[in-house]
Amino acid sequence: MKQRQLGTQGLTVSELGLGCMGLSYAYGAPKSEKESIDLLKRSLDLGVNFWDTAEIYGPYTNEELIGRALKQVDRNKVVIATKFGFSINDKHEVVGVNSKPEHIMKAVDGSLKRLGIDCIDLYYQHRLDPEVPIEEAMGALAMLVELGKIKYIGLSEVGSDTIRRAHALHPVSAVQSEYSLWERGVEESILPTLNELKIGFVPYSPLGRGFFSNAINHFDELSGDDWRKSNYPRMSPEHFEHNFTLVKQLRHLAMENNVSASQIALAWLLRQGEHIVPIPGTKHINYLEDNCAAVELLTSKTIWKPLEKILENFKPSGERYTQRSMQLIER
Repeated sequence: MKQRQLGTQGLTVSELGLGCMGLSYAYGAPKSEKESIDLLKRSLDLGVNFWDTAEIYGPYTNEELIGRALKQVDRNKVVIATKFGFSINDKHEVVGVNSKPEHIMKAVDGSLKRLGIDCIDLYYQHRLDPEVPIEEAMGALAMLVELGKIKYIGLSEVGSDTIRRAHALHPVSAVQSEYSLWERGVEESILPTLNELKIGFVPYSPLGRGFFSNAINHFDELSGDDWRKSNYPRMSPEHFEHNFTLVKQLRHLAMENNVSASQIALAWLLRQGEHIVPIPGTKHINYLEDNCAAVELLTSKTIWKPLEKILENFKPSGERYTQRSMQLIER
């Protein structure tokens, strides 16, 4: 798998990364630890060396899983991205956003310990804290770079003005936001800003939280403990059928080209810019292998014009998060 550069500070990663959240959190019952670690190992075999996690996934359990996996592979072959930005109480309950400098200093030590590493490759602010100016948060992150606890700085779900203010204080290597065939809000101002400043972009949920895969056909197929049932309105019963029309068209186009819908969705993102690195997540090795084959579609001559016509005639129904969660997203 080819490599792509995020930012201009030296961060180079595989052109597809791996979103690790679902290995232990949110998407129904997780696989066994052995199966999860086998998947992580297989990702390295396929050339996917960019693993994405966060302290809030669990909380903590996803970082701990990644830490145990890192003991079984060559740490130097893996680029680890994790995130801070929330207060988590003693009961492991998330109780609000927090980017106070003193909290950042404490959070990074916790992540380093759980991951079992000396330095985090890419450290994101997970969500903006309205009580803390971005300059204060960036000052703390810049100090962590000087201390050797992190190598590169990232931001998540922030607007163009915040990106500019942060980057003016210390180089930002990557910004992470949702971007996919049904969520293109970043195209208006965020992507142009990143292109101008030469900052990398990491789309999360590039497969619409599994919607563009072959794994979901009806709302009722989501298990009772699957967060998508209550946290992602586009998958709710009142919006599901309308949004599924996009999936049907995508699957038809995929069948005509003897590929998968997921591969088309990922390749489309890769075609939007050389600085873009999607991080699809999965709990299944066969889906991981299927996703990796997306890089072979970049030069296809029979997919992209039909896909653009499909997208021109589709508008998603429903917001991408609940109202409460949308309040944490800056545009």
